Amino acid sequence: MNPIAGIFLIALGSIGAASFYVPFKKVKSWAWESYWISQGLFAWIIIPWLFALIFVPHGELIPIIRDSPSSAKLMAIFFGILWGFGGLTFGLSLRYLGVALGQSIALGLCAAFGTLLPPIIAGDNLFATTGGILTVIGVAITIAGIVIIGYAGSLKSKEMSEEEKRAAVKEFALKKGLIIAVFAGIMSACFNFGFESGKPIETVALAHGTNPLFQKNPSLIFILLGGFITNLIYCAFLNIKNKTYKDYYTVPGKVLLNNLFFTFLAGLLWFLQFHFFGMGSSKLPPSMAVFGWSILMALNIAISNIWGILLHEWKGVKRRTIIVLVAGIVVLILSAFIVKLG
Repeated sequence: MNPIAGIFLIALGSIGAASFYVPFKKVKSWAWESYWISQGLFAWIIIPWLFALIFVPHGELIPIIRDSPSSAKLMAIFFGILWGFGGLTFGLSLRYLGVALGQSIALGLCAAFGTLLPPIIAGDNLFATTGGILTVIGVAITIAGIVIIGYAGSLKSKEMSEEEKRAAVKEFALKKGLIIAVFAGIMSACFNFGFESGKPIETVALAHGTNPLFQKNPSLIFILLGGFITNLIYCAFLNIKNKTYKDYYTVPGKVLLNNLFFTFLAGLLWFLQFHFFGMGSSKLPPSMAVFGWSILMALNIAISNIWGILLHEWKGVKRRTIIVLVAGIVVLILSAFIVKLG
């Protein structure tokens, strides 16, 4: 156990997660659905297999998959499909709100509901124990943080001209973005359920000699497969509806290579959050392990807002608006830890 190393590893994953949308700025002549599913192919299919092959003992990955309980694999895929709706709308929330505002709202809700929903589904009375009450309080504080950040977004919408808003976030749409971000945050919590369902796969991986640092990599293959299915169906629908399937073969060769490179980079950065989360979680002592998910979400929120500043998403707003935004971020980060404490 090494909590400092564990938090450092989770922080590395947070940097990747908060940064993954930035390479999309370099994609040219492709519609959103085209570059989103290209990123998804790398992030949810190719890279999970690649990392599992690298970090699982040589020749053991297929036996691990074969020996893992079918129920665990199917449930991991099922929760991956549900998470896929969150991942899909998460991308849309960033499209309409920007990196800072979109990630803050979606990730704050993801941290809260990732802990709140399991006991509700299990039929537990959250008000019967101190832990349950703390969980409810944490979720209430999360909602307060969302409201504060949403208010900052409304101030931004009033203070910036249409030209400034489009320059910062090309398709900025506050109301649409807020609705999508809330849905994304709730559904994204299913990823945590996928990890829980995949624990029997981790047990088999450890029995086959996998380093505990990388025990989650085999289960990620199934969770992310489910997410890919959801996103593939929707993006294929948009490709056909908007006739953007032509994006893949009508752009010049240099543009195609450019787009593939930057969508691969985006997919790699996105995947690294869970690769390093798995490594970091294995380093945390039992007394701190419960906070692993909150640490990841809190750091994601903080780093995404640093990117928001660097990308000039809040350029031109008044100081009061920035103060409201920072207050909302602090409340969200605090709520993530209270929820996990519960």
